[in-house]
Amino acid sequence: MTELEKAREFFRNDRFATENGMYIVEIGEHYAKIGLKIERRHLNAVGALMGGVYPTIADFACAVAACRTGEPFVTADCRVSCINAFHGTEIFAETKCVKYGRNLAFFEVEITEDTGRLLATAQFTMFRAVKK
Repeated sequence: MTELEKAREFFRNDRFATENGMYIVEIGEHYAKIGLKIERRHLNAVGALMGGVYPTIADFACAVAACRTGEPFVTADCRVSCINAFHGTEIFAETKCVKYGRNLAFFEVEITEDTGRLLATAQFTMFRAVKK
């Protein structure tokens, strides 16, 4: 089983993300790219992409990148800045770690649509959760 297949198997248990259609495109050393094909259920009352989609896909991307080593990380803090309106059919969240410490990991995320257009940026601080 490849590393990507192992990650997909493990994160199948991330029910909120996967049941809303998010999937792992690729992973690497403290890196992840997540995809989401936009469906009607992702739209708000005026037919635009629901604002909560951006922090959710960014959070999932950071979790996949941080937890890839098998150590549990959870979000401690995040900031998402919306830049452009969505007009495509699919979005992607691509994250890279800027610092991976003993208890905290810091990530930057770019969220783009399938046209390559930048939709949002995010910064996440992930905290290493203690296994009980």
